[in-house]
Amino acid sequence: MNMTNTSSRTGLDSSLSETVSRTLQDYLDTLGEHEASNIYRLVLDEVERPMLEIMMRYTHSNQSKAAQCMGINRATLRTKLKRHNLL
Repeated sequence: MNMTNTSSRTGLDSSLSETVSRTLQDYLDTLGEHEASNIYRLVLDEVERPMLEIMMRYTHSNQSKAAQCMGINRATLRTKLKRHNLL
C-alpha cells in the first residue's frame, strides 16, 4: 500500500504515520548513549502484532477474510500469526 497516496485521502493514515514517527523518535531519544539496533524489526513487531490481533477479532478469526482485508494472501497471514504466537 502506498502510504503517501493513502495519507492524502484520509486523516487516519496521516495520524497513524505521525504517531509512529513520534513514538519512534521518543524511543530513540530514550536510548541515550546506547546504540540503536534492530529498529526495523522492532517497529514491525510492535505494529504487526496488534494489527493481527485486531483484524482477527474484526473478522471473527476468519483467516481468509482477514488476509483479504489486509491485502495479503492467507499463507502470509498464517506465517505472521505463527511468528507472533497467535495461532
